[in-house]
Amino acid sequence: MTRLVTDTAALAGALTAQDDVPAGGHPHRRAVVMTMGALHAGHLALVRRARELADHVVVTIFVNPLQFGPTEDLARYPRDLEGDLALLSGDGLLGEGDVVFAPTPAVMYPSGDPVVRVTAGRIGEVLEGAFRPGHLDGVLTVVLKLMHLTRPGVALFGQKDAQQLAAVRRMVRDLDVPLEVVGVPIVRDSDGLALSSRNAYLTADERRRALSLSGSLAAARAAADEGVAPDGVLAEAVAALTGPDGVDAVDYAALVDPSSFEAVEHGATGEALLVLAARVGGTRLIDNGEVMLR
Repeated sequence: MTRLVTDTAALAGALTAQDDVPAGGHPHRRAVVMTMGALHAGHLALVRRARELADHVVVTIFVNPLQFGPTEDLARYPRDLEGDLALLSGDGLLGEGDVVFAPTPAVMYPSGDPVVRVTAGRIGEVLEGAFRPGHLDGVLTVVLKLMHLTRPGVALFGQKDAQQLAAVRRMVRDLDVPLEVVGVPIVRDSDGLALSSRNAYLTADERRRALSLSGSLAAARAAADEGVAPDGVLAEAVAALTGPDGVDAVDYAALVDPSSFEAVEHGATGEALLVLAARVGGTRLIDNGEVMLR
């Protein structure tokens, strides 16, 4: 039976119980999937992949205040622990010995906001970092803390938050954190919209217009396949994003190097990442996809 724990002492006991079970045939002893709850099929895909890679799985559910700006939706962010636990208990996702860790901010930050934090450096200053100052610092701080608390061999993150994934990979490499980071592909609805907890905020009309994000990715790939230069590829993407049935505002649309998140140079070829952040009504959405420049 999956065990719910809400404090660090109970978590340590649950991990000790996992360690006492003989190792199975998986590459890793323990996998962690870090979430902010309001789980959907995208999160469940992470858990399924974790199940394939490790003997035991820990899912964390924590709405981290450090990664929300003063004008962002911390209080409004959807929370449904009972529903999340029901999803995790279904379809064999979590089983006996697996753990859900759902702490409060007081458990995670018992002395209040931490004085010492991780900084994302240059990767935290562009794109998401520019529009949400301090966001990636807050993400990396809680991610490193949860890595220490859960002691995994592998940590899984969704590729939808591509800049976050790149920052986590860099932190693990630069700080010699002894684990493997695995990215899991974006899960989309049948209409192409990337799954997000924030999709629940969209009206029917806003959801229809939100499809311009995935339409932008398709336009960029089509242009790249025709040999259009990076500037032209990006122009096609922006046109699809901001057309008559498009988004209300664009925070950014950029073609970047997938590792550094620096903008690709004019005339560049090879793999690039189109990253998008836009607002539909009062909801901010992100999306991304690989584009092969020719």
